[in-house]
Amino acid sequence: MRLDKYLKVSRLIKRRTVANDACDAGRVMVNDKVVKASYDVKVGDIIEIQFGNKNVIARVTDVKDTVKKEEAKEMFEYL
Repeated sequence: MRLDKYLKVSRLIKRRTVANDACDAGRVMVNDKVVKASYDVKVGDIIEIQFGNKNVIARVTDVKDTVKKEEAKEMFEYL
């Protein structure tokens, strides 16, 4: 699954266009590398997102195309 779609489905970022813009701006890193929105997310990847002066770090635990709002939290774990 593409990184920008994963960020939206898992609800780490609210909208896919915002996720895409964050990736283009270099504010999203996977496994300590700056990646593009087209990066293929795999289970076990560590995603780091820079929101202004705050960093969010999460480990991918599941990859699904669609999930309900309550199940979205199970797709990742905060580190």
